[in-house]
Amino acid sequence: MTAVDDSDLSLSLGVRSTSKLVGEAVRQFRAHVPECVASGLVDMSTGMLLAVDTLDDHPSEVLDLLAAATFDLFQGRNVVMIEDIFKARRGVQEDRHYFQEILVNSDHLVHVFLRSAVNQDIVAVVVCRKSANTGMLFAQARIVMKQLDAGLDG
Repeated sequence: MTAVDDSDLSLSLGVRSTSKLVGEAVRQFRAHVPECVASGLVDMSTGMLLAVDTLDDHPSEVLDLLAAATFDLFQGRNVVMIEDIFKARRGVQEDRHYFQEILVNSDHLVHVFLRSAVNQDIVAVVVCRKSANTGMLFAQARIVMKQLDAGLDG
């Protein structure tokens, strides 16, 4: 897969409704992130999966668990306590969450979780085969996330 620059995605994620923007973003993650087998967006304020795009069909229970696990990774009680301690020790005053990206490796897959810079309640989940180059995975996922943020901000 070739690298995608910002201009390639700006046209496809142009100004439109939030629902269309979210749907297009998950498709862009799947299309542009190397070895991507699934992508989704989670609303952390509700714990709901906003959109998903996968190679295979998955039961709704599995997708609901993905949203719940994403919430626990970023905003579980212990995670929030750790964030608060880190922010206090580093003198961070802003109300923004401290953890912005999380990488989880399983036996066969790599899971990347990215929090939106524009709306801290939106987290992208990108699942790739373990053979994916981690640097390219992050680079491409960040490009798509940047374009999603531009759409959310605009």
